Amino acid sequence: MKQQRGEQTVRRLLDAALDVHAEHGAEGFTVHAVTAASGVSQGSLYHHFGSFDGLAAALYARCMGELMDALVDATTAARTARDGVHALVVAYLRFVAEHTAAARFIHSMPWLTFAPPHAALVARAKAPRVERLLEWARPHVAAGRLVDLPAPLMEMLVVGAPGETARRWLAGSRDIDLDQAIALLPEQIWRSLQA
Repeated sequence: MKQQRGEQTVRRLLDAALDVHAEHGAEGFTVHAVTAASGVSQGSLYHHFGSFDGLAAALYARCMGELMDALVDATTAARTARDGVHALVVAYLRFVAEHTAAARFIHSMPWLTFAPPHAALVARAKAPRVERLLEWARPHVAAGRLVDLPAPLMEMLVVGAPGETARRWLAGSRDIDLDQAIALLPEQIWRSLQA
C-alpha cells in the first residue's frame, strides 16, 4: 500500500512537471510551480527524486523512453532496411506532433546538462531501447544493406535531422512543416545510411 502511494506520488509529480513545463516553458519550470500544480510537498519531491534536477532527469528519462519506444515499435513491422529507416524517421516526427509537451521537454532539456548521477539515470533508461534498435540494425549491417558505423554515429544519422526539425518546429519556426518533413526526410536519411 505504501509503495503504491509512493508510485502514485511519483507519477503525480512527473505529470505535473510536464504540464508546468508545457504551460510555462523552461523559465517557469520551478520546484515551487511543480509542487503547487501537483499538490505534493517539496519535502516529498526531494524524498522521491533527491532534488529538483533529479525530478527533471526522471521526467526527461520518461519522455525519452516514450519516444524511444515509438522508434522501436516502428522497426518491428519493417520488412526491409529502407522501410525501417523510413519508419524510424516518420515515428520520430509523428511523436513530436502527437506528444508535443514531451517532445518540447526532451528538446529543451539536453541530458548533458544533468549532473553525472542524473545523466546516468537517463542513460540507463535509454540503453535497453537503443540496444533493441541496434538489434534491428545489426543484421542489415551484416548483410551490407546499412553502413557499418559506430552506434552513436548511426544514431546521429537517423535522428539528427528529425531532431533538429523538431527543435525548430517546437520553437515556432514558420519555415518548418512537419508533414513536408515526413514526406521528404525519410528517403534522404535512408540514402545517408544505405551501404
